[in-house]
Amino acid sequence: MSLKFFKPLFDSFPWPLQQLNVEQKGVFFSCFLGFLALLWCFIRNSNKGLPPGPEALPLIGNLHSLDPELHTYFASLSKTYGPICRIWLGKKIGIIISSPALAREVLKDKDTIFANRDVSAAGREFSYGINDLLWSPYGPKWRMLRKLCVRDMLSSSSIDSVYGLRRRELRQSINYLYSQKGLPVNIGEQMFLTLLNVITSMLWGGTMKGEERASLGAEFRNVVTEIVDLVSIPNLSDFYPGLTWFDFQGVIKKMKVVLKRFDKLFESMIDQRQKLDRNGVGRESKNFLQVLLKLKDVADAKMPLTMTEIKALLMDMVVAGTDTTSNAVEFALAEILNKPDVLRKVQQEVDTVVGKDNIVEESHIQQLPYLYAVMKEAMRMHPALPLLAPHSPSETVTVGGYTVPKGSCIFVNVWAIHRDPSIWKNPTEFRPERFLDNKWDYSGNDFNYFPFGSGRRMCAGTAMAERMFMYSLASLIHSFDWKLPEGETLDLKEKFGITLKKKIPLVAIPTPRLCNPTLYE
Repeated sequence: MSLKFFKPLFDSFPWPLQQLNVEQKGVFFSCFLGFLALLWCFIRNSNKGLPPGPEALPLIGNLHSLDPELHTYFASLSKTYGPICRIWLGKKIGIIISSPALAREVLKDKDTIFANRDVSAAGREFSYGINDLLWSPYGPKWRMLRKLCVRDMLSSSSIDSVYGLRRRELRQSINYLYSQKGLPVNIGEQMFLTLLNVITSMLWGGTMKGEERASLGAEFRNVVTEIVDLVSIPNLSDFYPGLTWFDFQGVIKKMKVVLKRFDKLFESMIDQRQKLDRNGVGRESKNFLQVLLKLKDVADAKMPLTMTEIKALLMDMVVAGTDTTSNAVEFALAEILNKPDVLRKVQQEVDTVVGKDNIVEESHIQQLPYLYAVMKEAMRMHPALPLLAPHSPSETVTVGGYTVPKGSCIFVNVWAIHRDPSIWKNPTEFRPERFLDNKWDYSGNDFNYFPFGSGRRMCAGTAMAERMFMYSLASLIHSFDWKLPEGETLDLKEKFGITLKKKIPLVAIPTPRLCNPTLYE
């Protein structure tokens, strides 16, 4: 073929290359094609033994074809390439798991190998240098942090001990909604602030009051929202680790700024708590920060609990305890409003158990099986973490007959499994009745349904999330009737992130159901 065929391409070369003569340009172009061919061969050879997947381009892999809604995009890839498939994210290999059998192999049968996290650059900053429970690698420190959380902070007895704080904050929220009767309310925003106040009260007690407390709530909301957004951003530093130092998108820089704001808040709470303890104030009450500071003083010298780890754990509690649960309650209420017969059944059940001359208490929620079914169905359709938190194998291993390389990023698409028509009848229909037989739970032992994950890295806050979800939703449904603003239609579309959100916030109008106004105080 004549080199004149490539003249338009040569004319588009940068100016220095245009100074070459035709023969030199031909040599350059031949070398360039050879370089691309070598890259292509490298990529094709590197795919040997790996799960099937879409063709990847040199250098960028499949980044050019990524859809922002990763959970649905990965589900579509699995329909084409099978229940285990691969995708190249720059230099990093992503492995997508979308069947119960393979999820069991990863999260249970080979749990120890897959117990590490694939830590993003933003996650590294967020976790105070990987010093929290979510991102820490599997090992002695992680086991110490997990034991501390499960035994001393998130056990049933510990959760029971701070019920008064939860009750106070939820009643304040119901009182606020009563003051907004007849007016449109952003449900997700209000539930976020409610849960934020609940979590911060449980963490360090009721030491912040009035305007100071309102200001703190607004500050936390801004910070948590920014953190979740930064962790969810596709970041070149994660796809090309050698570029991390350059931080081209500024994600690390922004996270450092956000972390400083959080650190300032934590330092203030810790200092205040330590001063109160030294003065003997508040010893009759109990909050998680007191527990952590006490454990720090008596920690094992071989595995001490540092102040950095305390702040990292507080970060986990605040972010995980607010964003995920508030999103879940918003999705559930939206699904209920979309199904008038479900709303009627829930209100009938709550009225029978609680009565319309009383208020919901946590002691009632064990007597509300239909509401439990509503919660489970909402978590099936809209799992808080649709791809769970990414896992990473500590060694090269075989899964489903394919090679999964050490250090690859493992996406378990629980969203796709929960909507698999071979498992669930009419999977896109919101039908709580499918959970009334108590067949399904949150233990993580059944890989047809595991919204909180499974194995060693299963969510440590499941019991807390379950209580807050049930208590909040029961109170909203019992205290108010809800309707959409005039002319508005309900939209149930999702927005992907590390946590799943409603794409369009739910705005609804509360109308009091209870006859006695004092029940809203």
